[in-house]
Amino acid sequence: MVASGPVTRSTLRQQIADALRDEVLAGRLHPGQEFTVKQIADQYGVSATPVREALVDLSAQGLLDSDQHKGFRVHQFTVADYRGMVEARSLVVDGLYRRLTERYGAAPGGRRSCLRDATLVSVRRRADAAARAARAGDLDILITYDLRFWRELSGLVANHYVADFLHRLRVQAWVFAVPYLRGDRRLHDWLWAGHVELVDAVTEGVPEQVIAVMDAYNAHALTWADHLEVLGHR
Repeated sequence: MVASGPVTRSTLRQQIADALRDEVLAGRLHPGQEFTVKQIADQYGVSATPVREALVDLSAQGLLDSDQHKGFRVHQFTVADYRGMVEARSLVVDGLYRRLTERYGAAPGGRRSCLRDATLVSVRRRADAAARAARAGDLDILITYDLRFWRELSGLVANHYVADFLHRLRVQAWVFAVPYLRGDRRLHDWLWAGHVELVDAVTEGVPEQVIAVMDAYNAHALTWADHLEVLGHR
């Protein structure tokens, strides 16, 4: 196993959880790979208690499976699981992004909101970075900015339950996708780069335009799932 670097003792539980999640997203911890609390504790040079807490947290997020006798292993999502993630987020985002356009879209008479512009500026930066990484085929950078982009955009609705749910789905989707995407010669075909287009649609304040972008996004994801099934993956 490859360590992500030294861990300080101030927030051990969260730091260990974040470090291991990054290892999974980077593909250095593979689906089905097993490890124990002791192995992780030795790897980071910490006691077993914060490690066990971190692993329990990751299990609650659906990223790890626990086995009373063998320890923990990285959860192995299926193509069917991935399709379920896409369906679940599509059921949520229609109302979510309609609400965004109502809150941050154009005011009556075409007047623009300074608050809207100030609030969306950070999201637009994330969108630009994610789209550039997707076009360049830089998977590691894309994952980082893609997760930040969706987290911030969802957070504009000010409902942390919805934002947390969608963030969890996106992390799981990336955990599923990473092993298949790395080394794929058609990588550029499967990396969605419509982040800026979505921000523009939200800024324009037209719900139908937002939903059209999201429909295209979900269709893109399902096309990739079809491709995996053609290759024999389940």
